Amino acid sequence: MSTNKAGDDMHSNHVGEFLKDNGIKPSYQRIKIYEYLMGSMTHPTVDTIYNALCDQIPTLSKTTVYNTLKVFIDKGIAMAITIDDNEVRYDTRTDVHGHFKCEKCNEIYDFKANIELEDEDVLRGFEITKQQLFFYGVCKHCSEAK
Repeated sequence: MSTNKAGDDMHSNHVGEFLKDNGIKPSYQRIKIYEYLMGSMTHPTVDTIYNALCDQIPTLSKTTVYNTLKVFIDKGIAMAITIDDNEVRYDTRTDVHGHFKCEKCNEIYDFKANIELEDEDVLRGFEITKQQLFFYGVCKHCSEAK
């Protein structure tokens, strides 16, 4: 899995180069979807991405968003987060990190995570291809609002 991360100040031409460097043809729609995903700290859903871009790209379809996100995931420049049973969210941060979902406001926050296995015998001979760590609770903003 690639650990390339795009910087927050990346412009369209840089996104195009970044996509090319990762073996992805940089179409206008792909560039705009990656820019949106990169600029969103909310871990958006397909619907969120589609609704944010459909006025700007009238030919955009939800199928295009799904297919584009699949390409990004397959190339290792984005990841799917299934933090709830009923929705998948997307993230351009592909390094090992955790997610906290507030049960009041539904915001998802990234946090650094260093997952070390204490009992390595349990997974001896296993090939770990992906790690995901989720916490659920109430964020500090919602706690302070009580």
